[in-house]
Amino acid sequence: MKRLTSLPAEDGFYMPGEFEPHDGCIMIWPKRPGSWPFDAREARKAFVKIAEAIADSEHVIMLAEAETIDSAREMLSDRIEVVLMESDDAWARDTGPTFVRNDYGQVRGVDWQFNAWGGEYDGLYADWKKDELLAARFLDAYGYETYDARHFVLEGGSIHSDGQGTILVTERCLLSPGRNPSLTKKEIEEQLKLYLGGKKIIWLPYGIYQDETNEHVDNVCAFVRPGEVVLAWTDDERDPQYEMSLADLKVLEEETDARGKHFIVHKLPIPKMPVCIKPEELCGFTFEPGEDTREPGERLAASYVNFYLSNGGVIVPQFGDENDSMALKILGDCFPERKIYPIFARDIIVGGGNIHCITQQIPKGDVHEKGNSCSGSDEMLPGHQ
Repeated sequence: MKRLTSLPAEDGFYMPGEFEPHDGCIMIWPKRPGSWPFDAREARKAFVKIAEAIADSEHVIMLAEAETIDSAREMLSDRIEVVLMESDDAWARDTGPTFVRNDYGQVRGVDWQFNAWGGEYDGLYADWKKDELLAARFLDAYGYETYDARHFVLEGGSIHSDGQGTILVTERCLLSPGRNPSLTKKEIEEQLKLYLGGKKIIWLPYGIYQDETNEHVDNVCAFVRPGEVVLAWTDDERDPQYEMSLADLKVLEEETDARGKHFIVHKLPIPKMPVCIKPEELCGFTFEPGEDTREPGERLAASYVNFYLSNGGVIVPQFGDENDSMALKILGDCFPERKIYPIFARDIIVGGGNIHCITQQIPKGDVHEKGNSCSGSDEMLPGHQ
């Protein structure tokens, strides 16, 4: 892997919008007993449905550890490339690389520092060594030139780009003491601009209530296309999310994007009934020392904004809630050119995230240095060199 000493913005690279064409999608086969109850039995079924829906229109690479790779190969179709690679958990959005491209079709990777959503301050588990190495291992295995951003803590779920210089983030996450406490807000902005090619950072105050990632933006607001977003919403003034989304809406109504255009905002309802941990689910978890635990009745950060855009589809979480169909209608209207794939996602949200959190798109590129072919390999892929 070639680790570059220059910066993406200086080289003309930027983070494209997720609605732009992809070369593929990275996922990680679930296994962590503190995230996925009962040996990830139901979670794996949900992962299969999501991977196969994405595979209808783009390549899917499923990373799996040695003890689970046979399970992945047995449950997934031959359309999915299953690759041996170590990880601590299955959140590909946050532990995988962020990809940037230039106007000539070159694609490169950004390797951020990962500290389990807060490190020693409020991280969700005590040992994240394998997750911290995953982005570099993937970029090395597939031959992508890499920008080293390991001085800066960032997860992929904490950023959204319109591909034209506008980056969405939340203050609750990026200003968390567990991320980059020595940096000012202005200095954090500068890092985002340098490594994502951003020209303007939009700071939303909040994410989704009870989101244990310190409120990632990908759970509350996402670009439909440049200048147009969906925002998680509730009209229930008794719900804590009401004031949070109201504050986010105020920012979006007052701000403009990097081109000076005002935002079109589509209000996307959250589930009408809070999605909470059930006692029968709780008994299926096995938590390690230092790992964040769950409580009976704990409210989970369920949101329909946590969808994945494939080349031909919108893979949308469903919760068995009366607002499920409304979310599908709104997203169908936002993406008339794409097929809507409703996926029952309760077995993912119990892990703490959802469909967008377990996926990481690889933007379409005409040029990158091709690495080793990893399909079907039983050799552990290399880590940092």
